[in-house]
Amino acid sequence: MQETALQDNGSTIELILENSSSAKILCGELNNNLKEVEKNLDVKIHSRGNKLTIKGSKANTENARFLINEIYKLINKGYVLQPGDIEIAKRILNEKKSSLEEIFLDTVCISVRKKIIAPKTVNQKLYIDTIRNNDVVFGIGPAGTGKTYLAMAMAVSAFASKKFNRIILARPAVEAGEKLGFLPGDLQQKVDPYLRPLFDALYDMMDFERANSLLEKNVIEIVPLAYMRGRTLNDAFIILDEAQNTTSTQMKMFLTRLGFNSKAVITGDITQVDLPSKETSGLREVQDLLSEINGIEFVQFSKVDVVRHPLVMKIIDAYENSEL
Repeated sequence: MQETALQDNGSTIELILENSSSAKILCGELNNNLKEVEKNLDVKIHSRGNKLTIKGSKANTENARFLINEIYKLINKGYVLQPGDIEIAKRILNEKKSSLEEIFLDTVCISVRKKIIAPKTVNQKLYIDTIRNNDVVFGIGPAGTGKTYLAMAMAVSAFASKKFNRIILARPAVEAGEKLGFLPGDLQQKVDPYLRPLFDALYDMMDFERANSLLEKNVIEIVPLAYMRGRTLNDAFIILDEAQNTTSTQMKMFLTRLGFNSKAVITGDITQVDLPSKETSGLREVQDLLSEINGIEFVQFSKVDVVRHPLVMKIIDAYENSEL
């Protein structure tokens, strides 16, 4: 990419994008990607062919130049821009801890829709690296930060590469305003709604028929936490989701199921505990008990790691402020 700084009080930069195909992808349909850069960095961008002209304050034009250059390099390496990537990229570069390539190009898994699943924030990158290097990892933070989804992607990837012989996914079946007894059907039908998010993530990453075949053979198990008691789990990648709703006893029971050549990832949000007020969340307690043990690591997510609809971050912010 060629660059020229025009003499307009230092506030205008011209960029020549040498790869026409990458330039087209960068601009987006109807220049939608450039509009996102304009909105996020308070600049004006004019495109003509392979030439971009950026106007704004000196600081903003420089930030826009840097952001565009980093995204352009990603596209040249085959990355496919996804909705929200511009805003996410801005957050990453603001933290100045990692390059976009280190994060966006760290492919964990490819979904059945051929979507590349990779980290989108500095903490998500830390999370998957921590899972790679440790046998017990806790991912703690608000909704929408990718805790469960990335853990599932890591499990499917590890299973596909034959690092583990099975995948076990567990959740506590704790009511959040609706009693299990009021739901129709037998016990399995009653707990299915609690396990549905795990099914959804699994079917996003694995062909439906193959996933169902593996579920029928119990190579992949999706079970309520209570069904884990008394088991020893060898050669398995184990995920415990919604762990804030475990009691102290349940958390101890789950962690002591770990067998040889197994890995456990425990996810939860300690601000969303649905246990009775007299019960202590096992996830809250475990941070004090196990934080000093080698091989057990905790990764903390925050609202800046939210990769859902932009309103989700604002909703989390509003609730946090209401509790001050």
